[in-house]
Amino acid sequence: MKVESRIIIRTENLKKIYKMGNMTVKALDGVDVVIRQNEYVALMGPSGSGKSTLMNLLGCLDTPTVGKYVLNDHDVSRMSDSELAEIRNKQIGFVFQTFNLLPRLSALDNVALPLVYGGVSRSGRKERAMEVLHQVGLGDRMDHKPNELSGGQRQRVAIARALVSNPSIILADEPTGNLDSKTSIEIMEIFEKLHNDGNTIIIVTHENEISEHAHRIIRLRDGVVETDVMNQSVKKLLTLQE
Repeated sequence: MKVESRIIIRTENLKKIYKMGNMTVKALDGVDVVIRQNEYVALMGPSGSGKSTLMNLLGCLDTPTVGKYVLNDHDVSRMSDSELAEIRNKQIGFVFQTFNLLPRLSALDNVALPLVYGGVSRSGRKERAMEVLHQVGLGDRMDHKPNELSGGQRQRVAIARALVSNPSIILADEPTGNLDSKTSIEIMEIFEKLHNDGNTIIIVTHENEISEHAHRIIRLRDGVVETDVMNQSVKKLLTLQE
């Protein structure tokens, strides 16, 4: 009998409402989602569907207007900005479409940066940053600055930075949006390996080709979950393995 892994994300009736002059916009209108440890989930939906708003809430970049969000048994729905910042630094690794690397810092120093806020010693930061750069195949590019790296290499640095704090979740927002198709495949292979290593991964994307790498696909429309299904190709593979 298969034992289910523990729940690390649970949302209940999650709503986000924006006031724009005399208008009220419901970006999210009651989202209930459960994500377990070591799941690989793609969040999809057209522009205005609410997927970016949901990503911001799951990433503790924002708080809901209504509803509850529990992350690793902590109710983060009503946390203060400073509490959210601490949760983000410890629990969530971000990978952005635009890489968000500091241009004057080397790859090593960019990756080590989250550990500065975590109070890790200089030697500890260097050792851990080197470890994750090797993990993403950039052991020979540690001293290079972002402008000395290709787009794919920059995204690998960004992935290493997301990993450096041993987060509960890796949250990737359109991680291949600025990359060519060949490099995109290489980056998605890294995410697959990270998932196989036990990481929980949530990817926000509008590309079907990218979502097919995930094992579960949640589609949003008009601020609600339209469908939440297992990737059929993965489902067939798991059935064959049984």
